[in-house]
Formats: sequence, structure tokens, C-alpha cells
Amino acid sequence: MPYRLRRYPPPPPVNQDAQKNLERPSAQDIYEQVANNARQELGRSSISLAISGLAGGIFMGLSALGNAIAIALLTTPGTVPSHTIFFVGKMFYPLGFIVVILGRSQLFTENTLYPVALVLAEKKHFWKTLRLWATVLPANVLGALSFAAIAALTTALKPEIVQAIAGLGLEAIHNPAATIFWSGVMGGWIIATVAWLVSGSHSITGSVMIIWMLTFVVGLGNFAHCIATSGEILTAILIGKAAWSSYFTWLLPAVAGNICGGVGMVTLLEYGQVIYGGDADAEAIAPHVKEDPKQEESTKA
Repeated sequence: MPYRLRRYPPPPPVNQDAQKNLERPSAQDIYEQVANNARQELGRSSISLAISGLAGGIFMGLSALGNAIAIALLTTPGTVPSHTIFFVGKMFYPLGFIVVILGRSQLFTENTLYPVALVLAEKKHFWKTLRLWATVLPANVLGALSFAAIAALTTALKPEIVQAIAGLGLEAIHNPAATIFWSGVMGGWIIATVAWLVSGSHSITGSVMIIWMLTFVVGLGNFAHCIATSGEILTAILIGKAAWSSYFTWLLPAVAGNICGGVGMVTLLEYGQVIYGGDADAEAIAPHVKEDPKQEESTKA
């Protein structure tokens, strides 16, 4: 069932007073915003996408960095971090996502929502979506590698922080492929949900809260994220604690899981909600309006 997208004119100047009384956006409104965001991204050149993807991969290192600093500071030397310490560390995991999403850098898992949502309505953008994926994913990985190189090969970080980052990466690669895939499905589902909800948010503060709460769950559950976790694994490789082959063995199921989670569990479901709920406004129950007694008396007269 085709869905026709509305093309919005340039927005008028923002009225600050009107912003206080914005109505809750409908699923159709959010979908239109998502699709129009995708149209803007697909219109960018490959060079622009690659640079933005490189920046996104580097900025995602903040998730590993914040997490590892908290673990290193709270752990007594020579002891194993407790569950409480890991919990506190995961509170800083959303940092990279906040910076990347609000800064509009390219992140591969966000792009399992935006362009796919547009392709479902306008199939002519299919090849442009593949071009975007083929550009952004390698750029994100290269950005993650750049972060890992700074962390592991320079003296920018204290050794205990580097070891904490590497420890997080080693924990990720020791899982079997099936576990990595299904963990990636969960991670892709949550990150695509973040992208959907942020598109319906009216404020920066609201967007930050949405990103923080949901990506905190991703970190707390140790769900595979093909870019955020890459910085941790690549750090472990660069300090000699893991082989390069282990990274690619992890990356393939993680990417596949993120795609299935983002496309299948969010994009298709939300698209279906819009398609089969397109007549919701028309079928909405009209509010009951109480008649004015004076008008009712005049009618009887």
C-alpha cells in the first residue's frame, strides 16, 4: 500500500510562546519528519557522508571513554570491578550517542531507520540508501579505529583507563556468533527507536533524556553495537590482547543484528503503524460540545 509523503515548505520563524503549547505529534507526523530527514541525508555527497561518518565513529569513542574512566577510578588496583562499579560506568555510556545524534554526525545504526523509512514510501531511493550504508559504515569503523589508536598508542590516557577500555572489548568478542547477532538485534532495535523518538521531540532537553535513557539500557545490557563496541575491541587489539581476526568475526554478526533490529523491529513496524493508521484523524471520535442553554431555548422557541 503506497504512502505519499508530504513535502514541507521551509519552516517559519520560531515563535517561542507557541513552542510552549505544541501538541503531541502523531505517528504520521513523526514519520514525515523521519522521511524528510532521510531525504536530506541521501542528497549529500559521498565525501560529505564519509567525513561525517568518520566524525561519528570518533565521537562514539566517548561512550567507551566515559565508561572506562568511571570503572578505572572506582576500581581498587589488583581487584575485579564489582557489578555496582559497572552499573555506574554504564551511566556514561550514552555520551557518544548524545554527541553524535544531536551533532547530526552520521551513525550507521541511525541509518537503519531514516533512509529505510523513506525507501518504503519512495522505492527510487533504494540505491542511494545502499550508497549511504556503504559509505557510512566503513567511515564509522575508521573513526572507531582512530579513537582506539589515540587511546592505545599514545600517552593521552592513563594505563588503567586503556586497560578498562580493552577489558570491555574483550568481554564483547568472547561471545559466540549467535549471541552477538541477537544482542545486535536488541541494540539495533533500541537505537532505531531512539532515532524515531528524537524525530518527534520538540526540545533539545527532551532529546537528551530520550537518548540517555534508552542508550543506557544498551550499555547496561551489553548489547552489541557495531560502532560503539568497535572502539573497545580495536583498543584491545592495538595493545596486543586480541587478534585482528576476532574483530571481523565479531563485526559481521553485530552489523547483521543491528540491521535486522533497526529495520525489522522499528522501521517496518512504525511504517505499518502509519500506513494502517493513516485514517486515524478521520475516524477520531469528535469531542462532545455542550450546547449553550440560551441557544437551546431560542431553538425551541
